Amino acid sequence: MGRVRKLIEQLMKFGIVGVIAFVIDYGLMNLLLMMHMHNILATSISFFVSLIFNYLASMKFVFKHRADMARWMEIAIFFTSSFIGWIINEVIVWISTSWMPHDSMYTMHTQYVIWTNIGKLVATAVVMVWNFVIRKWLLDDTHTNAMNRLRSDENKLTEEELEAKREKSFSHRLGMWSIEHAPFGWK
Repeated sequence: MGRVRKLIEQLMKFGIVGVIAFVIDYGLMNLLLMMHMHNILATSISFFVSLIFNYLASMKFVFKHRADMARWMEIAIFFTSSFIGWIINEVIVWISTSWMPHDSMYTMHTQYVIWTNIGKLVATAVVMVWNFVIRKWLLDDTHTNAMNRLRSDENKLTEEELEAKREKSFSHRLGMWSIEHAPFGWK
């Protein structure tokens, strides 16, 4: 039960960090939209501001540093996955208003803001799932235990089996490669 509790605590921390990042993202986006900024530019700016907060908070409070991965690789994975998340975000927001007239940010401002917010809500849900899965898989040092925690007691892997699984995992091999190739001691 202790491991399930830790997973639930991690999900709660991820959720709290996500809610704060959401408030930053939405607040800034809507402030920029009220100034008649194009929704793609507004959502890009707000996304990247909240991303900086999310990175700092996630690496401090949610995910543990992997001893088998260099910090530069953690940062590269975080920002690469975030870049993909940003593209997903922008495509969904663009779709949400692409059917409106070109000048709708001025002539239909209220509807433009509403549809942008609807698109942003959908994008937030999709990107949140993407971020958690990719970061849990590649950045969290406890990922090999995650599925084992959910197994019944008679089906759980032994410590030796877990260690063998961890050593064969893509994230471990990537991490070890990053340590071997860390520029100027960025381990």
